Amino acid sequence: MRTLLKNPSQIVTVNANGKKFKRGSEMNAIEVMTDHSIIIEEGRIQSFVQNDDINPDEIDKIIDVTDKIILPGLVECHTHTAFSGSRAEEFKLRLRGLTYEEIAKQGGGIINTVEAVRKSSFDDLVETIKPRVEHFISQGITALEIKSGYGLSFYDEIKLLQVINELNKIFKISIVPTFLGAHTFPPEYNNDHEKYIDLIVNEMLPYIAEHNLAKFCDGFCELTAFSAKQIKRIFVAADKLGFKLKLHTDQFNSIGGLDVALNLNAASVDHLEVLKVEEIIKFKTSDTAAVLLPGVSFFLNYGYAPARKLIDDNAIVALATDFNPGSSHIDNLHLIMGLAALKMNMTIEETITAVTLNAAYALDLSNQTGSIEIGKRADFAVFDAEDYSEIVYSIGRNLNVMTIKDGEIIYSMEQ
Repeated sequence: MRTLLKNPSQIVTVNANGKKFKRGSEMNAIEVMTDHSIIIEEGRIQSFVQNDDINPDEIDKIIDVTDKIILPGLVECHTHTAFSGSRAEEFKLRLRGLTYEEIAKQGGGIINTVEAVRKSSFDDLVETIKPRVEHFISQGITALEIKSGYGLSFYDEIKLLQVINELNKIFKISIVPTFLGAHTFPPEYNNDHEKYIDLIVNEMLPYIAEHNLAKFCDGFCELTAFSAKQIKRIFVAADKLGFKLKLHTDQFNSIGGLDVALNLNAASVDHLEVLKVEEIIKFKTSDTAAVLLPGVSFFLNYGYAPARKLIDDNAIVALATDFNPGSSHIDNLHLIMGLAALKMNMTIEETITAVTLNAAYALDLSNQTGSIEIGKRADFAVFDAEDYSEIVYSIGRNLNVMTIKDGEIIYSMEQ
């Protein structure tokens, strides 16, 4: 069946000319087409056609997007959406002056959410998370990463990954599961960290690989979590089992995680709020994406990652919400785009690239989605705006009115 995406005012292609990402100054080249429509066949972009040359006899279905802006389907490449419970009480403590790290050292933070998740059944978690996924879809998101990491036991980490895989069956978007067993040490292993790492390496990772429950292995390299040496042991084991790698690093302290991730060719390193100036050059030739999370800086009220310096030094930069119950209780990718522009000095074009092609690259999906190019999946976000600049300019507002995945409308504001 041939579907026509008819008469948009702008098609923001983020054309990569066959490349998997844009780095440095390339991020400003987003290539806007006008007076064209898109022909979709079997869920993929078949061709572009000038509006005056459309032959109705060759079209089976029309999706009318007259005067709308078309972007590639947005990609959310870093979330902790699989959680239950609330950390609103901790938010109150932070407003009284306690830091995120101080709360964690007192037994709060991640462990509070772990307790809630352990008490939740598989079905309860599915029903809790479903509205969150629907909310992301309403923003124009067609690919969504979701991490485990709030179970921190064999049973509960597997349960979370099974929940994430179940959500991937329920929804038509691409949901990418990431194993984050190395999020922090659970209380029962406070006095024997190496025993917990043994559990990750010898039991969790082999089981997850055998049952194909996760695409990525992630970790949190931080003074209150895992050391660089510990992360390296986990990542070497994960790499041998065929996992792709991601790492939370340089969020509060720089303790060597960056080098571990880069040396093992991780798909992405995420956070980088305290990235040292002399380390930025390491991204100049690296194909590891820098995933920046300005929502965390906003929510915790501390410094932003050096996006401008990274881009100026030729890095591959992506953006994400880091949606989670503690350090970034923000599920609005459009707010993140505005923060990137205002607080991290990114241009509108760089911001768009960072939530489309480069975010897809951080999930190893950019050969299929993230830009509007012939042969790629027909994944689109449709915005009610006069110019693409309004998408970022309208800080925190969701101007998306239609989400299309593989050529099918999966969300419409009018429905």
